[in-house]
Amino acid sequence: MSTHAAGDGPSLPIGPPPVRERADAARNRRRALAAAEALFAERGVHSVTMDDVAAAAGVGKGTLYRRFTDKGGLASALLSERAIALQGEILGGPPPLGPGAPPELRLRAFTTAYLRFQATHLDLVLLSETSTPGARLRKGSYAFWAQHAEMLLRARGVRDPLERAEVLLAGLSAEQVSSWLRDQGRDLEALVEAMGRLADALGSAGT
Repeated sequence: MSTHAAGDGPSLPIGPPPVRERADAARNRRRALAAAEALFAERGVHSVTMDDVAAAAGVGKGTLYRRFTDKGGLASALLSERAIALQGEILGGPPPLGPGAPPELRLRAFTTAYLRFQATHLDLVLLSETSTPGARLRKGSYAFWAQHAEMLLRARGVRDPLERAEVLLAGLSAEQVSSWLRDQGRDLEALVEAMGRLADALGSAGT
């Protein structure tokens, strides 16, 4: 797993090292992802089949299934570049999301940025996290988010920093965010503020 230094923190994983692809395989991958992104945007994630993506991309169905397994795999691949962009801001962007701010401010900034990320890409994140049991916890990006939150909580000197980090991430799961926004009709900005307060409480050294 590759790592990048966080400036004033430990190195954090951002995903597996790049794999060298044959030119035709790389081209098919790009075409499949472009087709999936266009179809998901046009028709919605749930209305698109793997066969639809293969036809739009001009690749064989077997090739598509071997590369991505299912729609959850396609969603994960589409989210990967967007997650890496957020990870880059955390690792080297301006404070308080990036290095240089006190850990309590960085934890709140991470919490609100990640909640907005989940809300912006909600259908894709739901598909990637619920395609198979435990998929959310097995994603490479989950390890990054958990280690980053744990690092900040540890810097605050709280008890059980890993467990607190995982509680925070559970509250930011796509299923929970979807329930708040779609089932309960909650306002995103109100949720941002509420989750910011939760991050403050989890990072309080007196608790």
